Amino acid sequence: MRKLRKKSKRPRILWNVKQIEDDKATLTEFGMRRKREIWRTQEMLRNFRRRARELNSTRDKLKEKELVTKIAKLGMLPATANLDDVLGLTLQDILNRRLQTIVLKKGLSSTAKQARQLITHGHIVIGEIVIKFPSYIVEKSEEELIKMNPQSADKFKAPEKPQKPAPVKPAEGANRAVEEVSKEEETTEEPTEIEVENTEEGES
Repeated sequence: MRKLRKKSKRPRILWNVKQIEDDKATLTEFGMRRKREIWRTQEMLRNFRRRARELNSTRDKLKEKELVTKIAKLGMLPATANLDDVLGLTLQDILNRRLQTIVLKKGLSSTAKQARQLITHGHIVIGEIVIKFPSYIVEKSEEELIKMNPQSADKFKAPEKPQKPAPVKPAEGANRAVEEVSKEEETTEEPTEIEVENTEEGES
């Protein structure tokens, strides 16, 4: 039976307050569920740096070119990079190439958690292939092929807003009736106090 190799290593000091705060911020920013996803990314970063240090000592130009080409293909470095650039890679450089992050940047989702949900439910495709792994590292050539699954596109269309009915214009006769009523109200206004006093004096 094939024994699966561990893809991550737990940190030596688990109860480091600074590390816990940094991990929480990373989980929130990239919409990850558990710290094991961070540990896997850190293991990938360690492997890149370890190979770069070995090639820096052996001076094998062929393998050095292969390593740089592989990392550049993943979109983490430019094609003109060297081993110093590989050693300068950060955790953010790899996390930015995750499918979940790119789906969010392309505007296919409004939040990182929604991007994760779309991917795991099979609503995101690369070309014609459905990818259900949010941690999938997207190659530079695949970035333009990321889109919504055509079978799922209709489910996520924004509902059409109901159109407001056009205001009804009153007929000309109605306008005239309203004008006549307003004129009658003006003519039948209550007399002022001076007018009342004058009428009382005349009666006396």
